[in-house]
Amino acid sequence: MTFSQLKTFLEVARQGSVRGAAASLLITEPSVSAALAALRDELQVALVERDGRGIRLTAAGTELARYAAQILGLTEQAVRRTREAAGQAAPLNLVAVTTAGEYVLPPILKVFREAHRDVQLRMEVGNRATVVDRITAREADLGFGGRPPEGRGIRGVPFLDNELIVVAPHDHAYGEEESVDPALLAAETWLVREPGSGTRETTQEFWAQNGFQVGSAMTLGSNGAVKQAAAAGLGVALISAHAVAAELASGALCRLRVAGTPLRRKWYVLYLEADPLSGSCIQFLDLLSSQEARTAVGAWLGGAGARPAPV
Repeated sequence: MTFSQLKTFLEVARQGSVRGAAASLLITEPSVSAALAALRDELQVALVERDGRGIRLTAAGTELARYAAQILGLTEQAVRRTREAAGQAAPLNLVAVTTAGEYVLPPILKVFREAHRDVQLRMEVGNRATVVDRITAREADLGFGGRPPEGRGIRGVPFLDNELIVVAPHDHAYGEEESVDPALLAAETWLVREPGSGTRETTQEFWAQNGFQVGSAMTLGSNGAVKQAAAAGLGVALISAHAVAAELASGALCRLRVAGTPLRRKWYVLYLEADPLSGSCIQFLDLLSSQEARTAVGAWLGGAGARPAPV
């Protein structure tokens, strides 16, 4: 059992197919199949099984994937920390939910990079489930998203306000209303993110709190798709004000002043409580708590929703 085989197997587990893993790892499909076969022969158990056009993990495969993520994460962490102890600048691995990765972190990363050009930055963008998984497996040093999950050993430190608002097409019937009763939106088509998204969870909580029986919902896989669908008149959406600042300014979307909104949340930086922070992590955390970072986000978004969160 080699690190390469485990890495390949874990990517198959994440992609759900040999072809997807090969494309992600930039290797051939026969190479992926050979790694799966080698692990199967060594462990003498089936790790994957056919599922339509793709594959899925067996119970044994699911167990191996859990350990493989931890083994590879710890190995990568060991390499980073060893190099840092020797005086070398270790890369800083980040993972962020889509909204934070697209609309909040870019200007902060620019400021950090200008001050620490010797630190190599890597950032993956995914949904909330991906962020939690990468941090738990030690594949990322810092994560960015909403409130930390309970019982996973992850600490969350707030660094910026995140207001969620309801947006609609620019010519929506309630666009000029001073206050909109949430019950009036039950008949609307709601545009929601995919399962595992923090924004989707918050939207479902909003429905429950307002006694919604939503008649129609459309699932979309990105903020961009949600915004385009809303602008095209396909429905309404609860979304971070950070994500729609440009569309509101241009008039492509309008904000519905729904009673009980905006929902006031925080952006958190997340990391494992049990692990000591590297020097580059500490430097990044220092930047997040600074006025410089908040100013950079405010300038990036034109000042929309970039108020600091108390720490």
